[in-house]
Amino acid sequence: MIPPTSWRSTAEPTVTTSAEPSIESEEQVRAAIGNARRIVVKIGSSSLSSATKGLDDERLDELVGTLSTAHEGGRDIVLISSGAIAAGLRPLGLSRRPRDLAHQQAAAAVGQGLLMEHYAQGFARRGIRVGQVLLTVDDVTRQSNYRNALRTFGTLLRMGVLPIVNENDTVATHEIRFGDNDRLAALVAQLVRADAMVLLSDVDALYTAHPDDPDAVRIGFVPDVENLHVDTHRLGSAGVGSGGMTTKIQAARIAACAGIPVMMAKAKDAAKALAGIDGGTVFAPIDHRRPRRLLWLAFASEARGRIVLDAGAVRAITGRHASLLAAGITGISGEFAAGDPVELAAGDGSVIARGIVNFSSEELPAMFGRNSAELAAELGVEYEREVIHRDMLVLMNHTGM
Repeated sequence: MIPPTSWRSTAEPTVTTSAEPSIESEEQVRAAIGNARRIVVKIGSSSLSSATKGLDDERLDELVGTLSTAHEGGRDIVLISSGAIAAGLRPLGLSRRPRDLAHQQAAAAVGQGLLMEHYAQGFARRGIRVGQVLLTVDDVTRQSNYRNALRTFGTLLRMGVLPIVNENDTVATHEIRFGDNDRLAALVAQLVRADAMVLLSDVDALYTAHPDDPDAVRIGFVPDVENLHVDTHRLGSAGVGSGGMTTKIQAARIAACAGIPVMMAKAKDAAKALAGIDGGTVFAPIDHRRPRRLLWLAFASEARGRIVLDAGAVRAITGRHASLLAAGITGISGEFAAGDPVELAAGDGSVIARGIVNFSSEELPAMFGRNSAELAAELGVEYEREVIHRDMLVLMNHTGM
């Protein structure tokens, strides 16, 4: 694993909060989306295809036209497109999205080429080059892969290429899947430092309950996604999709915590959504943008182990944003090396933070409960430092990021 100091990239600007304007009202959020230069757009399977007819050429052409106009207007567009599995159903004689992974991968292998061919031809008619980017969870959860993905996106966008992204369904296993493209879109949005994220589906907005419920009320503006309480237990379109409103809210939270305003709208209203025009649901960004390393740590990293803290250490970290010292540790679980991401938990098991640890799981037990001077005298000066420095630690709630 790469040492934590190497995660601080010179290409990442220092982030300050004092000069960043606050985006609080619905009008401000919509204006921010309408003026966004770099936008991540996610389109769901049910908006592009059906289980019986496969890809819908007319729907795809409409989307390509809308995104081409935005691209020609000087906006960077990153498209997260579902539809590969759905596109492969009809050629394989399948009537609905298969439940087992092997058939999903087979459908994706057939459908991904068909989907990209249509996109490539459609954008080419407007003189726009596209590039296919297939990602797995490892590409955003491992630091080295994350940096590689960042460089790829940066190069494509600088060269005027419109990236089209999907999960690499043909090789991903159940254990290493994003699970849905909503979460993938949010992680890509924070990776490329998007100015806005637009989630397009077959639902026109967020409702207090399922839209078919007569008591459901449309929600046009969500000022704080972490205090949102709606009924999302029913999934989205059956037959071709994999996500639902729950995954969209989770994606909105990830993006909002990265300082990115979010629009959720119906696919046919894509042009209005990109313009921030009234309609759909907009989510205000939470607080201000944070360094990529903290966003990666909070939402994309895979914890390799857990460190249990005493009550004093919990208060110091949550209340004073202090570094973690060995004196506050009461136990660990899992196997991890120096430089790995780990969870920090209170005595009751609740996870309060994540951080990049400076010592391995083999070294730490001998350090439990001991102060830095004592450790330095017995083990050497290299043991006098923090177990996790505060700059490499993120609380698992937006107020602490």
